[in-house]
Amino acid sequence: MTINLELLDDDRLPEFKKEMQRAFQLGAEAELGSDYMEVLPEADIDHSLNSAGAVAYAAVKNGEMVGGAIVVINAQTQHNHLDFLFVKVGRQSKGVGKLIWTEIERRHPATKVWETCTPYFEKRNIHFYINRCGFHAVELMVEKHPEERSADGKAHPERGDDLMFRFEKVMSPPVSFCYCELKPPTE
Repeated sequence: MTINLELLDDDRLPEFKKEMQRAFQLGAEAELGSDYMEVLPEADIDHSLNSAGAVAYAAVKNGEMVGGAIVVINAQTQHNHLDFLFVKVGRQSKGVGKLIWTEIERRHPATKVWETCTPYFEKRNIHFYINRCGFHAVELMVEKHPEERSADGKAHPERGDDLMFRFEKVMSPPVSFCYCELKPPTE
């Protein structure tokens, strides 16, 4: 299967947001029940899209958007962040997510470290990031974690009190080969 990863344009933005929200919501409801709160408010997507260094991609197959992602690229440090990656409902478990991730890595070859987070209950995401994409779980961000609190000590409104796993993928530098001919020592 092949997909094209296209820079997100204004024409696809409403569908992108809707499909991302739907995928995240159904994933949460599958684990936590259908009465689970709104998982991904539009404000969270907008915050990511408006971040310095943000790049948004629509994954397209035969003219249809089948998924997408938002990454934040730090050109100075090349310590980059995958904010969101989603596969359209009904397209999961067909390799789309892996194709999206592989293409993101290909498009950002200078990356030294990728980082992302996912809620503790998202078993599919945890499996995907660790077993399919090569990330390592490096931290469980708990309720009292300093990054999970606003200045007044309350839970971040975007994350509530959910536990989050933080993942990292340290990229190997490109390997260069040097061909050297060894000669026996002369006397």
